[in-house]
Amino acid sequence: MTYKVSVLVGSLRKGSFNLAIANAIKEMAAPDLDLRVAEIGDLPHYNPDIDGDSAPAAWARLRDEIGGSDAVLFVTPEYNRSVPGVLKNALDVGSRPYGKGVLIGKPAAIISVSPGGMGAFGAAQHLRQSVACLNMPLLPAPEVYIPGVANLLDDDGKLTNEDTRKFLQQFSDSFKGWIAKVGG
Repeated sequence: MTYKVSVLVGSLRKGSFNLAIANAIKEMAAPDLDLRVAEIGDLPHYNPDIDGDSAPAAWARLRDEIGGSDAVLFVTPEYNRSVPGVLKNALDVGSRPYGKGVLIGKPAAIISVSPGGMGAFGAAQHLRQSVACLNMPLLPAPEVYIPGVANLLDDDGKLTNEDTRKFLQQFSDSFKGWIAKVGG
């Protein structure tokens, strides 16, 4: 069975370290793990007044992508000890309208990435709170915090550190097993 995974990347920056790590995982994932980065940069801020039959097209597109997935992988930087607003907005869009959210119950995992020394730990912890609220079974281990990411990538954004590659391969395999176990 092939598992479809929506990858939500919390960095919109050209040359994003987070997108580079997401792409590295896509390249090394087993063939039965189909990871697709979902666009979140074009989402209007969530507002229940405009939700419903005439919801913005970008909301419908994201909801369709996540709704058709078996799991969600979050790859996030840390902004002010939390997740970037664009990622929080994607969570809000994907969890609404109330009772019909496409994120509810999806198996999930978090990777946090930072050029600093803490590996965006604060962002990952805040994201865990939102994921728990959405009843998304979160991969308990391995937890992935990638500090000093700028030193792990070449000028083209390709992962060059073999230890990190091995660790992310282990993570990818664990995540696939988690999806099979809890998402069945």
